[in-house]
Amino acid sequence: MATSDTSTTTAPEGASDHSDEQSGRNANRSTTPGSEGFKQFIGSGWAERDEALPTARRQAPYAAARRAAISAQFPGQRLVVPAGDMKQRANDTDYPFRAHSAFTHLTGWGSDTEPGAVLVLEPNAAGGHDATVYFRERAGRDSEEFYANPAIGEFWIGARPSVAHVAAELAIEAADLAGFDAVVDATDTSTLIVREADPAVTERVDHARIRFAAERALSENAQDAPFSLEVGGEHEPDADFARALSELRLTKDEFELAELRAAVDATQRGFTEVLQELPRITSEVRGERVIEGVFATRARLEGNDVGYGSIAAAGPHATILHWTRNDGPVVPGDLVLLDAGVEMDSYYTADITRTFPVNGEFSAVQRQVYDAVLEAADAAFAIVRPGIVFREVHAAAMAVIARKTAEWGFLPVSAEESLQPENQFHRRYMVHGTSHHLGLDVHDCAQARRELYLDGELQEGMVFTIEPGLYFQPDDLTVPEEFRGIGVRIEDDIVVTADGAVNLSAAIPRTAAEVEAWVQGARG
Repeated sequence: MATSDTSTTTAPEGASDHSDEQSGRNANRSTTPGSEGFKQFIGSGWAERDEALPTARRQAPYAAARRAAISAQFPGQRLVVPAGDMKQRANDTDYPFRAHSAFTHLTGWGSDTEPGAVLVLEPNAAGGHDATVYFRERAGRDSEEFYANPAIGEFWIGARPSVAHVAAELAIEAADLAGFDAVVDATDTSTLIVREADPAVTERVDHARIRFAAERALSENAQDAPFSLEVGGEHEPDADFARALSELRLTKDEFELAELRAAVDATQRGFTEVLQELPRITSEVRGERVIEGVFATRARLEGNDVGYGSIAAAGPHATILHWTRNDGPVVPGDLVLLDAGVEMDSYYTADITRTFPVNGEFSAVQRQVYDAVLEAADAAFAIVRPGIVFREVHAAAMAVIARKTAEWGFLPVSAEESLQPENQFHRRYMVHGTSHHLGLDVHDCAQARRELYLDGELQEGMVFTIEPGLYFQPDDLTVPEEFRGIGVRIEDDIVVTADGAVNLSAAIPRTAAEVEAWVQGARG
Protein backbone atom coordinates (compact mmCIF):
# COMPACT_ATOMS: atom_id res chain seq x y z
CA MET A 1 0.00 0.00 0.00
CA ALA A 2 1.84 3.08 -1.19
CA THR A 3 0.07 5.44 1.20
CA SER A 4 1.09 3.54 4.31
CA ASP A 5 4.74 4.52 3.90
CA THR A 6 4.05 8.20 4.46
CA SER A 7 0.69 8.35 6.24
CA THR A 8 -0.21 7.32 9.72
CA THR A 9 -2.02 4.18 10.66
CA THR A 10 -1.85 5.07 14.33
CA ALA A 11 -3.13 7.56 16.82
CA PRO A 12 -1.95 11.11 16.23
CA GLU A 13 -0.70 13.10 19.15
CA GLY A 14 -3.48 13.64 21.61
CA ALA A 15 -5.83 11.15 19.97
CA SER A 16 -7.57 8.50 22.02
CA ASP A 17 -9.90 6.81 19.53
CA HIS A 18 -7.60 4.09 18.23
CA SER A 19 -6.85 0.53 19.24
CA ASP A 20 -3.65 -0.16 21.11
CA GLU A 21 -2.87 -2.89 18.61
CA GLN A 22 -2.91 -0.54 15.62
CA SER A 23 -0.92 2.05 17.54
CA GLY A 24 1.71 -0.48 18.49
CA ARG A 25 2.17 -1.59 14.90
CA ASN A 26 2.92 1.86 13.47
CA ALA A 27 3.61 4.36 16.24
CA ASN A 28 7.12 4.97 14.94
CA ARG A 29 6.01 6.54 11.65
CA SER A 30 2.84 8.50 12.37
CA THR A 31 2.61 11.85 10.56
CA THR A 32 -1.09 12.70 10.90
CA PRO A 33 -1.59 16.20 12.33
CA GLY A 34 -3.07 16.29 15.81
CA SER A 35 -3.93 19.94 16.21
CA GLU A 36 -7.44 21.04 17.06
CA GLY A 37 -7.49 23.22 13.96
CA PHE A 38 -6.78 20.23 11.73
CA LYS A 39 -9.40 18.12 13.47
CA GLN A 40 -12.03 20.79 12.99
CA PHE A 41 -11.10 21.28 9.33
CA ILE A 42 -11.08 17.59 8.34
CA GLY A 43 -14.28 16.96 10.31
CA SER A 44 -16.32 19.58 8.46
CA GLY A 45 -17.41 20.46 4.94
CA TRP A 46 -18.87 17.08 4.01
CA ALA A 47 -22.10 16.56 2.08
CA GLU A 48 -25.03 14.93 3.83
CA ARG A 49 -25.06 11.14 3.65
CA ASP A 50 -27.71 9.35 1.66
CA GLU A 51 -29.63 7.68 4.47
CA ALA A 52 -32.22 5.95 2.27
CA LEU A 53 -32.73 2.44 3.58
CA PRO A 54 -32.25 -0.57 1.26
CA THR A 55 -34.84 -3.26 0.73
CA ALA A 56 -34.31 -6.60 2.42
CA ARG A 57 -31.94 -8.99 0.71
CA ARG A 58 -33.28 -11.95 -1.20
CA GLN A 59 -31.79 -14.32 1.36
CA ALA A 60 -33.34 -12.58 4.39
CA PRO A 61 -36.44 -14.80 4.73
CA TYR A 62 -34.32 -17.93 4.29
CA ALA A 63 -31.92 -16.80 7.02
CA ALA A 64 -34.91 -16.12 9.29
CA ALA A 65 -36.18 -19.65 8.73
CA ARG A 66 -32.77 -21.06 9.63
CA ARG A 67 -32.73 -19.00 12.84
CA ALA A 68 -36.15 -20.36 13.71
CA ALA A 69 -34.93 -23.92 13.12
CA ILE A 70 -31.91 -23.54 15.40
CA SER A 71 -34.02 -21.68 17.97
CA ALA A 72 -36.35 -24.67 18.22
CA GLN A 73 -33.43 -26.93 19.09
CA PHE A 74 -32.20 -24.77 21.99
CA PRO A 75 -35.23 -23.31 23.78
CA GLY A 76 -34.43 -20.99 26.68
CA GLN A 77 -30.72 -20.77 25.89
CA ARG A 78 -28.86 -17.68 24.76
CA LEU A 79 -27.00 -18.42 21.49
CA VAL A 80 -23.95 -16.43 20.42
CA VAL A 81 -22.61 -16.68 16.88
CA PRO A 82 -19.68 -14.36 16.14
CA ALA A 83 -18.66 -13.41 12.62
CA GLY A 84 -15.00 -13.34 13.59
CA ASP A 85 -12.50 -10.54 13.26
CA MET A 86 -9.59 -9.56 11.04
CA LYS A 87 -6.55 -11.84 11.11
CA GLN A 88 -3.08 -10.36 10.93
CA ARG A 89 -0.96 -11.27 7.91
CA ALA A 90 2.10 -9.12 8.64
CA ASN A 91 2.50 -6.10 10.91
CA ASP A 92 -0.32 -3.73 9.92
CA THR A 93 -1.65 -5.79 7.01
CA ASP A 94 -4.44 -8.31 7.46
CA TYR A 95 -5.81 -11.18 5.46
CA PRO A 96 -9.02 -10.43 3.55
CA PHE A 97 -11.86 -10.83 6.00
CA ARG A 98 -14.31 -13.70 5.67
CA ALA A 99 -17.12 -14.12 8.18
CA HIS A 100 -17.67 -17.47 9.86
CA SER A 101 -20.03 -19.60 7.78
CA ALA A 102 -22.46 -20.20 10.65
CA PHE A 103 -22.86 -16.44 11.10
CA THR A 104 -23.53 -15.96 7.39
CA HIS A 105 -25.97 -18.87 7.27
CA LEU A 106 -28.07 -17.38 10.06
CA THR A 107 -27.92 -13.72 9.00
CA GLY A 108 -27.54 -13.67 5.21
CA TRP A 109 -24.61 -11.27 5.62
CA GLY A 110 -21.84 -12.36 3.24
CA SER A 111 -18.75 -10.70 1.80
CA ASP A 112 -19.71 -7.25 3.14
CA THR A 113 -20.02 -8.44 6.74
CA GLU A 114 -18.51 -6.04 9.24
CA PRO A 115 -15.55 -7.66 11.04
CA GLY A 116 -16.25 -8.21 14.72
CA ALA A 117 -20.01 -8.55 14.29
CA VAL A 118 -21.90 -10.91 16.60
CA LEU A 119 -25.32 -12.52 16.20
CA VAL A 120 -27.17 -13.12 19.47
CA LEU A 121 -30.35 -15.17 19.77
CA GLU A 122 -31.91 -14.12 23.06
CA PRO A 123 -34.61 -16.37 24.60
CA ASN A 124 -38.00 -14.74 24.79
CA ALA A 125 -41.18 -15.37 26.76
CA ALA A 126 -42.87 -17.05 23.80
CA GLY A 127 -40.36 -19.89 23.90
CA GLY A 128 -38.41 -18.76 20.87
CA HIS A 129 -35.59 -16.28 20.41
CA ASP A 130 -35.18 -12.63 19.48
CA ALA A 131 -32.27 -12.11 17.09
CA THR A 132 -29.92 -9.12 17.15
CA VAL A 133 -26.80 -8.45 15.11
CA TYR A 134 -24.26 -6.35 16.98
CA PHE A 135 -21.52 -4.61 15.01
CA ARG A 136 -19.32 -1.56 15.30
CA GLU A 137 -21.29 1.19 13.63
CA ARG A 138 -19.53 3.79 11.54
CA ALA A 139 -18.32 6.88 13.32
CA GLY A 140 -19.25 10.41 12.32
CA ARG A 141 -16.99 12.36 10.01
CA ASP A 142 -16.27 14.67 12.90
CA SER A 143 -14.54 11.86 14.79
CA GLU A 144 -10.87 10.89 14.66
CA GLU A 145 -11.89 7.36 13.79
CA PHE A 146 -13.10 8.60 10.40
CA TYR A 147 -9.68 9.74 9.18
CA ALA A 148 -7.10 8.22 11.53
CA ASN A 149 -8.14 4.61 12.14
CA PRO A 150 -6.94 2.43 9.22
CA ALA A 151 -8.84 -0.60 10.45
CA ILE A 152 -12.36 0.85 10.45
CA GLY A 153 -12.12 4.52 9.42
CA GLU A 154 -14.12 5.31 6.30
CA PHE A 155 -11.33 7.54 4.96
CA TRP A 156 -9.21 4.37 4.81
CA ILE A 157 -11.53 1.50 3.91
CA GLY A 158 -14.58 3.16 2.35
CA ALA A 159 -18.19 3.62 3.34
CA ARG A 160 -19.53 1.56 6.22
CA PRO A 161 -23.17 0.87 7.08
CA SER A 162 -25.35 2.35 9.77
CA VAL A 163 -27.34 0.26 12.24
CA ALA A 164 -30.54 1.17 10.41
CA HIS A 165 -29.03 0.13 7.06
CA VAL A 166 -28.02 -3.31 8.33
CA ALA A 167 -31.34 -3.86 10.06
CA ALA A 168 -33.25 -3.06 6.87
CA GLU A 169 -31.06 -5.07 4.53
CA LEU A 170 -30.92 -8.21 6.67
CA ALA A 171 -34.47 -7.83 8.03
CA ILE A 172 -33.13 -8.37 11.54
CA GLU A 173 -32.71 -6.24 14.65
CA ALA A 174 -29.31 -4.52 14.66
CA ALA A 175 -27.41 -2.61 17.32
CA ASP A 176 -24.04 -1.05 17.95
CA LEU A 177 -21.39 -3.46 19.20
CA ALA A 178 -21.22 -1.62 22.51
CA GLY A 179 -24.58 -3.20 23.30
CA PHE A 180 -22.97 -6.63 23.30
CA ASP A 181 -21.44 -5.77 26.68
CA ALA A 182 -24.87 -6.18 28.25
CA VAL A 183 -25.20 -9.61 26.64
CA VAL A 184 -21.92 -10.68 28.21
CA ASP A 185 -23.00 -9.29 31.59
CA ALA A 186 -26.22 -11.35 31.38
CA THR A 187 -24.44 -14.54 30.32
CA ASP A 188 -25.25 -17.63 32.37
CA THR A 189 -24.04 -21.20 32.15
CA SER A 190 -26.69 -22.16 29.63
CA THR A 191 -25.35 -19.63 27.11
CA LEU A 192 -23.79 -21.27 24.05
CA ILE A 193 -21.23 -19.90 21.60
CA VAL A 194 -19.56 -20.95 18.35
CA ARG A 195 -16.14 -21.21 19.92
CA GLU A 196 -13.92 -21.16 16.84
CA ALA A 197 -15.46 -18.08 15.24
CA ASP A 198 -13.84 -15.34 17.34
CA PRO A 199 -11.40 -16.33 20.12
CA ALA A 200 -11.68 -12.94 21.83
CA VAL A 201 -15.48 -13.13 22.07
CA THR A 202 -15.29 -16.75 23.18
CA GLU A 203 -12.91 -15.80 25.97
CA ARG A 204 -15.31 -13.12 27.19
CA VAL A 205 -18.21 -15.56 27.21
CA ASP A 206 -16.10 -18.22 28.96
CA HIS A 207 -15.16 -15.79 31.72
CA ALA A 208 -18.79 -14.71 32.10
CA ARG A 209 -20.03 -18.30 32.34
CA ILE A 210 -17.39 -19.18 34.91
CA ARG A 211 -18.23 -16.09 36.94
CA PHE A 212 -21.93 -16.95 36.85
CA ALA A 213 -21.24 -20.55 37.87
CA ALA A 214 -19.04 -19.43 40.77
CA GLU A 215 -21.58 -16.93 42.02
CA ARG A 216 -24.39 -19.49 41.77
CA ALA A 217 -22.33 -22.09 43.62
CA LEU A 218 -21.66 -19.67 46.46
CA SER A 219 -25.24 -18.46 46.72
CA GLU A 220 -27.18 -21.66 46.10
CA ASN A 221 -25.12 -24.39 47.71
CA ALA A 222 -23.28 -25.44 44.55
CA GLN A 223 -26.43 -26.31 42.63
CA ASP A 224 -24.65 -25.28 39.41
CA ALA A 225 -21.62 -27.48 40.05
CA PRO A 226 -22.18 -29.76 37.01
CA PHE A 227 -21.05 -26.86 34.81
CA SER A 228 -17.36 -27.27 34.05
CA LEU A 229 -15.32 -25.03 31.78
CA GLU A 230 -11.82 -23.73 31.45
CA VAL A 231 -11.26 -20.53 29.51
CA GLY A 232 -10.25 -21.54 26.00
CA GLY A 233 -10.92 -25.21 26.69
CA GLU A 234 -13.40 -27.68 25.29
CA HIS A 235 -17.04 -27.37 26.29
CA GLU A 236 -19.40 -30.12 25.20
CA PRO A 237 -22.58 -27.99 25.10
CA ASP A 238 -20.80 -25.60 22.72
CA ALA A 239 -19.73 -28.57 20.61
CA ASP A 240 -23.35 -29.75 20.46
CA PHE A 241 -24.35 -26.27 19.29
CA ALA A 242 -21.68 -26.33 16.57
CA ARG A 243 -22.89 -29.75 15.42
CA ALA A 244 -26.48 -28.54 15.22
CA LEU A 245 -25.43 -25.54 13.14
CA SER A 246 -23.43 -27.78 10.83
CA GLU A 247 -26.27 -30.26 10.42
CA LEU A 248 -28.67 -27.43 9.65
CA ARG A 249 -26.72 -26.98 6.40
CA LEU A 250 -27.02 -30.59 5.22
CA THR A 251 -29.91 -29.70 2.91
CA LYS A 252 -30.02 -26.52 0.86
CA ASP A 253 -32.95 -24.19 0.30
CA GLU A 254 -33.90 -22.49 -2.96
CA PHE A 255 -31.67 -19.49 -2.37
CA GLU A 256 -28.65 -21.68 -1.64
CA LEU A 257 -29.21 -23.83 -4.73
CA ALA A 258 -29.44 -20.73 -6.92
CA GLU A 259 -26.18 -19.40 -5.49
CA LEU A 260 -24.43 -22.72 -6.04
CA ARG A 261 -25.62 -22.82 -9.66
CA ALA A 262 -24.28 -19.29 -10.15
CA ALA A 263 -20.95 -20.31 -8.61
CA VAL A 264 -20.68 -23.29 -10.96
CA ASP A 265 -21.50 -21.14 -13.99
CA ALA A 266 -18.85 -18.60 -13.04
CA THR A 267 -16.35 -21.41 -12.49
CA GLN A 268 -17.03 -22.73 -15.98
CA ARG A 269 -16.21 -19.31 -17.42
CA GLY A 270 -13.02 -19.21 -15.38
CA PHE A 271 -11.93 -22.62 -16.68
CA THR A 272 -12.52 -21.59 -20.29
CA GLU A 273 -10.51 -18.41 -19.76
CA VAL A 274 -7.63 -20.52 -18.46
CA LEU A 275 -7.67 -22.55 -21.68
CA GLN A 276 -7.67 -19.38 -23.74
CA GLU A 277 -4.47 -18.31 -22.00
CA LEU A 278 -2.58 -21.56 -22.68
CA PRO A 279 -0.11 -19.94 -25.12
CA ARG A 280 1.01 -17.56 -22.39
CA ILE A 281 0.75 -20.23 -19.70
CA THR A 282 3.14 -22.56 -21.54
CA SER A 283 5.61 -19.72 -22.17
CA GLU A 284 6.08 -18.87 -18.50
CA VAL A 285 8.48 -20.64 -16.13
CA ARG A 286 5.72 -20.64 -13.52
CA GLY A 287 2.87 -21.41 -15.84
CA GLU A 288 0.83 -22.89 -13.01
CA ARG A 289 0.82 -19.45 -11.39
CA VAL A 290 -0.69 -17.96 -14.54
CA ILE A 291 -3.49 -20.55 -14.37
CA GLU A 292 -4.10 -19.61 -10.76
CA GLY A 293 -4.13 -15.90 -11.55
CA VAL A 294 -6.44 -16.15 -14.57
CA PHE A 295 -8.99 -18.13 -12.58
CA ALA A 296 -8.70 -15.81 -9.58
CA THR A 297 -9.52 -12.87 -11.84
CA ARG A 298 -12.82 -14.49 -12.84
CA ALA A 299 -13.56 -15.30 -9.19
CA ARG A 300 -13.07 -11.68 -8.17
CA LEU A 301 -15.08 -10.37 -11.13
CA GLU A 302 -18.16 -12.48 -10.41
CA GLY A 303 -17.84 -13.35 -6.75
CA ASN A 304 -16.01 -12.69 -3.52
CA ASP A 305 -12.94 -14.79 -4.19
CA VAL A 306 -11.88 -18.33 -4.91
CA GLY A 307 -13.64 -20.74 -2.57
CA TYR A 308 -10.35 -22.40 -1.57
CA GLY A 309 -6.74 -22.41 -2.71
CA SER A 310 -6.81 -23.31 -6.39
CA ILE A 311 -4.97 -26.47 -7.42
CA ALA A 312 -3.27 -25.81 -10.78
CA ALA A 313 -1.24 -28.98 -11.08
CA ALA A 314 0.63 -29.69 -14.31
CA GLY A 315 2.50 -32.85 -15.25
CA PRO A 316 3.65 -34.88 -12.23
CA HIS A 317 2.23 -32.25 -9.87
CA ALA A 318 -1.21 -33.65 -10.80
CA THR A 319 -0.38 -36.70 -8.69
CA ILE A 320 -0.19 -34.51 -5.57
CA LEU A 321 -3.70 -34.26 -4.19
CA HIS A 322 -3.57 -30.73 -2.78
CA TRP A 323 -0.87 -29.10 -4.87
CA THR A 324 -1.43 -25.39 -4.17
CA ARG A 325 2.15 -24.17 -4.50
CA ASN A 326 1.46 -23.78 -8.21
CA ASP A 327 5.01 -22.82 -9.12
CA GLY A 328 5.76 -25.28 -11.91
CA PRO A 329 5.86 -25.07 -15.70
CA VAL A 330 3.05 -26.19 -17.98
CA VAL A 331 4.52 -28.34 -20.73
CA PRO A 332 2.82 -29.44 -23.96
CA GLY A 333 2.21 -33.17 -23.83
CA ASP A 334 1.44 -33.11 -20.12
CA LEU A 335 -1.93 -33.00 -18.37
CA VAL A 336 -3.16 -30.16 -16.19
CA LEU A 337 -5.40 -30.97 -13.23
CA LEU A 338 -7.33 -27.80 -12.36
CA ASP A 339 -9.33 -27.98 -9.13
CA ALA A 340 -10.93 -24.61 -8.43
CA GLY A 341 -14.19 -22.90 -7.56
CA VAL A 342 -15.67 -19.41 -7.52
CA GLU A 343 -17.07 -18.28 -4.17
CA MET A 344 -19.99 -15.89 -4.60
CA ASP A 345 -20.48 -12.79 -2.46
CA SER A 346 -22.96 -14.91 -0.50
CA TYR A 347 -20.00 -17.25 0.28
CA TYR A 348 -21.50 -20.24 -1.55
CA THR A 349 -18.75 -21.92 -3.55
CA ALA A 350 -18.36 -24.28 -6.45
CA ASP A 351 -15.77 -27.07 -6.35
CA ILE A 352 -14.93 -28.36 -9.82
CA THR A 353 -12.02 -30.35 -11.21
CA ARG A 354 -11.19 -30.92 -14.83
CA THR A 355 -8.07 -32.58 -16.21
CA PHE A 356 -7.04 -31.56 -19.70
CA PRO A 357 -4.15 -32.14 -22.14
CA VAL A 358 -2.03 -29.04 -22.64
CA ASN A 359 -1.66 -29.63 -26.38
CA GLY A 360 -5.32 -30.48 -26.86
CA GLU A 361 -4.96 -34.22 -27.31
CA PHE A 362 -4.65 -37.05 -24.80
CA SER A 363 -1.97 -39.65 -25.34
CA ALA A 364 -3.16 -43.26 -25.42
CA VAL A 365 -2.14 -43.88 -21.79
CA GLN A 366 -3.49 -40.55 -20.58
CA ARG A 367 -6.81 -41.29 -22.23
CA GLN A 368 -6.88 -44.78 -20.74
CA VAL A 369 -6.54 -43.34 -17.25
CA TYR A 370 -8.98 -40.51 -17.96
CA ASP A 371 -11.68 -42.86 -19.27
CA ALA A 372 -11.34 -45.05 -16.18
CA VAL A 373 -11.85 -42.07 -13.87
CA LEU A 374 -14.81 -40.88 -15.91
CA GLU A 375 -16.38 -44.35 -15.69
CA ALA A 376 -15.97 -44.25 -11.91
CA ALA A 377 -17.58 -40.81 -11.73
CA ASP A 378 -20.49 -41.88 -13.89
CA ALA A 379 -21.01 -45.04 -11.84
CA ALA A 380 -21.20 -43.00 -8.64
CA PHE A 381 -23.62 -40.47 -10.13
CA ALA A 382 -25.88 -43.22 -11.49
CA ILE A 383 -26.90 -44.42 -8.02
CA VAL A 384 -27.61 -41.02 -6.45
CA ARG A 385 -31.18 -40.65 -5.27
CA PRO A 386 -32.98 -39.98 -1.96
CA GLY A 387 -32.77 -42.85 0.47
CA ILE A 388 -29.39 -44.34 -0.38
CA VAL A 389 -26.58 -44.02 2.16
CA PHE A 390 -23.96 -41.40 1.36
CA ARG A 391 -21.07 -43.88 1.62
CA GLU A 392 -22.59 -45.90 -1.24
CA VAL A 393 -21.56 -43.16 -3.66
CA HIS A 394 -17.92 -43.74 -2.75
CA ALA A 395 -18.34 -47.50 -2.94
CA ALA A 396 -19.73 -47.27 -6.49
CA ALA A 397 -16.72 -45.29 -7.64
CA MET A 398 -14.27 -47.58 -5.87
CA ALA A 399 -15.71 -50.66 -7.57
CA VAL A 400 -14.62 -49.19 -10.91
CA ILE A 401 -11.22 -48.03 -9.63
CA ALA A 402 -10.52 -51.51 -8.21
CA ARG A 403 -11.63 -53.23 -11.41
CA LYS A 404 -9.53 -51.02 -13.66
CA THR A 405 -6.34 -51.19 -11.62
CA ALA A 406 -6.75 -54.97 -11.35
CA GLU A 407 -7.26 -55.29 -15.11
CA TRP A 408 -4.09 -53.31 -15.68
CA GLY A 409 -2.15 -55.66 -13.40
CA PHE A 410 -1.36 -53.13 -10.69
CA LEU A 411 -2.90 -55.04 -7.77
CA PRO A 412 -1.53 -58.10 -5.97
CA VAL A 413 -5.05 -59.56 -5.78
CA SER A 414 -8.27 -59.51 -7.79
CA ALA A 415 -10.59 -56.51 -7.77
CA GLU A 416 -13.08 -58.39 -5.60
CA GLU A 417 -10.39 -59.25 -3.06
CA SER A 418 -9.03 -55.72 -3.09
CA LEU A 419 -12.46 -54.33 -2.27
CA GLN A 420 -12.52 -56.27 1.00
CA PRO A 421 -12.06 -53.95 4.01
CA GLU A 422 -8.88 -55.73 5.10
CA ASN A 423 -7.18 -55.16 1.72
CA GLN A 424 -8.10 -51.98 -0.21
CA PHE A 425 -4.95 -52.18 -2.35
CA HIS A 426 -6.55 -50.09 -5.11
CA ARG A 427 -6.67 -47.16 -2.69
CA ARG A 428 -2.91 -46.76 -3.20
CA TYR A 429 -3.86 -44.92 -6.38
CA MET A 430 -6.77 -42.94 -4.86
CA VAL A 431 -6.37 -42.36 -1.15
CA HIS A 432 -9.05 -39.67 -0.83
CA GLY A 433 -12.81 -40.00 -0.57
CA THR A 434 -15.14 -39.63 -3.52
CA SER A 435 -17.55 -37.07 -2.11
CA HIS A 436 -18.06 -34.30 0.42
CA HIS A 437 -20.90 -31.91 1.11
CA LEU A 438 -20.66 -28.49 -0.51
CA GLY A 439 -22.12 -25.10 0.34
CA LEU A 440 -20.86 -22.14 2.37
CA ASP A 441 -17.71 -24.16 3.03
CA VAL A 442 -16.02 -26.17 0.32
CA HIS A 443 -16.09 -29.06 2.79
CA ASP A 444 -19.49 -28.15 4.18
CA CYS A 445 -21.21 -29.56 7.27
CA ALA A 446 -17.87 -30.75 8.61
CA GLN A 447 -19.06 -30.98 12.23
CA ALA A 448 -22.17 -33.01 11.45
CA ARG A 449 -22.39 -36.39 13.12
CA ARG A 450 -21.08 -39.33 11.11
CA GLU A 451 -24.47 -41.01 11.22
CA LEU A 452 -25.92 -38.01 9.39
CA TYR A 453 -22.97 -37.49 7.06
CA LEU A 454 -21.07 -40.54 5.76
CA ASP A 455 -23.62 -42.99 7.16
CA GLY A 456 -26.62 -40.75 6.56
CA GLU A 457 -29.35 -41.20 3.97
CA LEU A 458 -29.37 -38.80 1.05
CA GLN A 459 -32.22 -36.28 1.06
CA GLU A 460 -33.60 -33.96 -1.56
CA GLY A 461 -31.66 -30.71 -1.50
CA MET A 462 -28.32 -32.16 -0.45
CA VAL A 463 -25.38 -30.91 -2.50
CA PHE A 464 -22.07 -32.72 -2.69
CA THR A 465 -19.18 -33.49 -4.98
CA ILE A 466 -18.36 -36.63 -6.92
CA GLU A 467 -14.62 -36.61 -7.55
CA PRO A 468 -12.85 -39.90 -8.21
CA GLY A 469 -9.28 -39.87 -9.44
CA LEU A 470 -6.22 -41.93 -10.23
CA TYR A 471 -2.74 -40.77 -9.25
CA PHE A 472 0.41 -42.55 -10.29
CA GLN A 473 3.39 -40.97 -8.58
CA PRO A 474 6.53 -40.45 -10.70
CA ASP A 475 8.48 -42.89 -8.52
CA ASP A 476 5.77 -45.55 -8.11
CA LEU A 477 7.38 -48.83 -9.15
CA THR A 478 4.10 -50.77 -8.93
CA VAL A 479 2.94 -49.32 -12.27
CA PRO A 480 4.54 -49.37 -15.73
CA GLU A 481 6.79 -46.44 -16.54
CA GLU A 482 4.36 -44.94 -19.04
CA PHE A 483 1.78 -44.45 -16.25
CA ARG A 484 4.16 -42.74 -13.84
CA GLY A 485 3.57 -39.02 -13.37
CA ILE A 486 -0.05 -39.13 -14.58
CA GLY A 487 -2.75 -37.76 -12.32
CA VAL A 488 -6.41 -37.43 -13.28
CA ARG A 489 -9.39 -36.21 -11.27
CA ILE A 490 -12.88 -35.37 -12.52
CA GLU A 491 -15.07 -33.52 -10.04
CA ASP A 492 -18.67 -32.39 -10.38
CA ASP A 493 -21.17 -30.72 -8.05
CA ILE A 494 -24.34 -32.75 -7.54
CA VAL A 495 -27.75 -31.84 -6.09
CA VAL A 496 -30.16 -34.54 -4.95
CA THR A 497 -33.65 -34.16 -6.41
CA ALA A 498 -36.95 -35.78 -5.47
CA ASP A 499 -36.29 -38.81 -7.67
CA GLY A 500 -32.60 -38.73 -8.55
CA ALA A 501 -29.92 -36.10 -8.98
CA VAL A 502 -28.75 -33.27 -11.22
CA ASN A 503 -25.13 -32.61 -12.12
CA LEU A 504 -24.82 -28.84 -11.72
CA SER A 505 -21.53 -28.84 -13.63
CA ALA A 506 -22.58 -31.13 -16.49
CA ALA A 507 -22.13 -28.29 -18.99
CA ILE A 508 -18.39 -28.22 -18.33
CA PRO A 509 -16.88 -30.76 -20.79
CA ARG A 510 -16.35 -34.17 -19.21
CA THR A 511 -15.63 -36.87 -21.79
CA ALA A 512 -12.16 -37.12 -23.30
CA ALA A 513 -13.44 -36.07 -26.72
CA GLU A 514 -15.33 -33.11 -25.26
CA VAL A 515 -12.29 -31.98 -23.30
CA GLU A 516 -10.04 -32.19 -26.35
CA ALA A 517 -12.48 -30.12 -28.40
CA TRP A 518 -12.79 -27.65 -25.51
CA VAL A 519 -9.03 -27.10 -25.32
CA GLN A 520 -8.63 -26.87 -29.07
CA GLY A 521 -11.56 -24.50 -29.44
CA ALA A 522 -10.39 -22.21 -26.64
CA ARG A 523 -6.92 -21.98 -28.10
CA GLY A 524 -8.37 -21.08 -31.49
